[in-house]
Parts: sequence; structure tokens; C-alpha cells
Amino acid sequence: MLSAFGRALRTPDLRRKLGITLGLIVLYRLGTFVPAPGVDYGNVQQCLALGTTTGGIYDMVNLFSGGALLQLSVFALGVMPYITASIITQLLRVVIPRFQELHEEGAQGQTKLTQYTRYLTIGLALLNATTIVSLARSGALLGDCPLPVIPDDTILTVVIMVITMTAGTAIIMWLGERITEKGVGNGMSLLIFTSIAATFPSALGDILRTKGWGVFLAVLAVGLVVITCVVFVEQSQRRVPVQYAKRMVGRRTIGGTTTYIPLKVNMAGVIPIIFASSMLMLPGMLAQFGMPETGTDIPGWVTWINTYLVTGDHPVYMVLYFLMIVFFTYFYVSITFNPEEVSNNMKRYGGFIPGIRAGRPTERYLQYVLTRITFPGALYLGIVSMIPLIALVMVDANQNFPFGGPSLLIMVGVGLDTVKQIEAQLQQRHYEGLLR
Repeated sequence: MLSAFGRALRTPDLRRKLGITLGLIVLYRLGTFVPAPGVDYGNVQQCLALGTTTGGIYDMVNLFSGGALLQLSVFALGVMPYITASIITQLLRVVIPRFQELHEEGAQGQTKLTQYTRYLTIGLALLNATTIVSLARSGALLGDCPLPVIPDDTILTVVIMVITMTAGTAIIMWLGERITEKGVGNGMSLLIFTSIAATFPSALGDILRTKGWGVFLAVLAVGLVVITCVVFVEQSQRRVPVQYAKRMVGRRTIGGTTTYIPLKVNMAGVIPIIFASSMLMLPGMLAQFGMPETGTDIPGWVTWINTYLVTGDHPVYMVLYFLMIVFFTYFYVSITFNPEEVSNNMKRYGGFIPGIRAGRPTERYLQYVLTRITFPGALYLGIVSMIPLIALVMVDANQNFPFGGPSLLIMVGVGLDTVKQIEAQLQQRHYEGLLR
């Protein structure tokens, strides 16, 4: 594998792409440490050192931003606005026929959808930045830290901070698109990978410092086992064979080939975990608005939410989280994979599944296979997502436990996809692949 990397670096075109990718990633990481205008960086670092930060419902945003959120940096929002906008645009295809028409138009329609995603990203970034700055002004973002993080909280300062963070999101979006176009791999995925990987040293260091070598080595062993299982499941797929009949196009005979439809066990990826986490964030946000200013006479519903639906260490939270992940897995797969569309495309080009009639029987068969294969995929996502919550109870680790949940799924998925792309480019130049 190391020799294959050496050959990749000796290939001028691939070396240039790798250099561009690494350079833009470094630029992205530097931006996460640049504080936004008006932020007292020293006070923020003291609050982080005191351990008074209670990210709570913003843990996932802070994870995807590589810790930039709680530091109130220029790139504080990270890639979450773009991820949310992409998911919303994808879901709107079911509701708005025009979006589905654009999706079916090919490259031109995809360009239009990408433009809509950019506009929606900026809108969401503006809304998120306003929320984050408001929480920072009130002190809710950094828990009970007594130090002011925005000393001069005038309207002008707040407006400048909101504009700066929104512009930072636009720059992140531009960096991701440049990596996709000029570099290697999917740009936004690599930025997420970088953000999550940046949190691993500190998370493991905290476990070593607070729990000792025994727990630290146990965590590493569990992480190795989990990574092996995740790689195995992510690579698993059900291959539905498809036979294409021979037909004449002009003077040429085409068809007569056998291929397959790859149905992955985890077709939904990490999206169901993001959906479930976002839904469970809402009660915590409502509870914050229901808290009295004096801290006395707390409403009963606020106490119930803070007890059962905020910390993540309660069985009620765990059960709801698991069931919501299973539900959203089926929901998202039903949206992204349409058996009727696949069946019609196969019928149009003379394809059929051996032993299954074309048309409606093929659609029912694909739906049957998809339902059966989605069930273990949903259980797999639920189990992996429960690892940080179980660690929170057993080893008293924080919710950013490194080996589990969306962080591990994204890192393994992005890593495998990037290695495959590099391997494909090496094979195009008649070199051995990275995994050979």
C-alpha cells in the first residue's frame, strides 16, 4: 500500500490533485482557529479550559465543524448548513414536481439543483449564525462560564459577527466544490472527514487523562473492532442480477450482457442518524425557551424534557433515538431508491431480472429485496449510533466519544470512497491499486 502511495505521488497529474486537496484542507483548518470579530478569544479558551461548556443540542454541529463552533471562529458553522440544504433539496423532489424534473434532466438539471442548494445554504447559515451569536451573548452556548465571550455586544458587533460567519460558510462551500473539481474525492465529505478527525486526539487524550491507561486501551480495542465491523457492513451489498436482451441499433447489435444492481446494506448512510439527532434537538431547544429567568419555579414539562430527552444517558432517550433511526432509515431509502423508476428504466432498455417478468413484477421484487436488506441496515445504524451513549453511561465519557455514531460512519465511508477514487486513477495509468 505504501508503494502504491509512492507511485501516486510520482504521477504528476495525481500529485497535483493531491497537493490541491491537502492545501485546501489546511486552509479550512486554519479558518477554524480564526475568531470572529468581536469575540474575546482569551475568554473563550478559558471557558473551554474550565470545562463549563455544555454544548448539548449543538454537539453534532460542533463535531462537524471540528470544534470551531464553541470557539466562535469564522468557520463556526462548518458544513452543517450545506448538509442540511442538500438534504432539504433532496426531500423536496418528493413534494415539488419541478425538482424531480430537474433531477431527471441530467447534468443541466443537476447544475440548477446545485444552485438552489447554494442559495438555501446561505439562508440557513444566516439563520444559524443569528442563533449562535444570540446564544453566545446570553451565555447559553458556553454553559455557566462567568466570562463574557462578546464584551462589546452592540447591534453593530452582532451584525458583523453574523455576516462573518455566513461568509465563512460560503467560503467552506467554495472550498468543498474546488476540492471536488480540482482535487481528489468529494470535497464536502473530505472537509467533514477532516473536522471529525481533528477531534480524535483531544477526545482520546481526555479519556487517557481522566480514566487512565486501562480504559484508554479498552477504548482503542473497542474502536478497532467497531471500525472492522463498519468497514465490513459498508462494503456489503446485495447484487440483483440483470440480463439485457440483444437488440439492433442501426447496423450494430448491442445488449446480451449480464450486470447487476448493487443494493447496499446501508443505503441511507449517516442521514438517518442526523435526522434522529435533529428531531431530538427540538425538545431541548423548547425547554431552553421555557426556562424562567430567575431559575425558580421551573415548569414540569421543562423538567421532564431535561431529565429524559437532553442528556442522552437515560433509557427513554436511547430507545427513542434507536427507534427514530430505524424509522428514518426506511423513510430515506424509500425516497432515494425508487423501484418503479428502476423497473421502468430496465424495461425501456430491454433489461430483466432472470426469473422475474419485466414491469410490475420486477418492481415488486425490487421492493421486496429492498425491504429485507434495509432491516439489518437500520439495526446496524442504530447499534453504531448507540455506542457513544453507552460509553456515556459505562465509562462516563462525553458524547463526543470517538468510536461510534455519525463520526465513525463518515470517516470510514469517506476514507473508503477516497481510496477507491485514487485506486481508479492509478489503474487508469496501468498501475496497481492501493488495496492490492
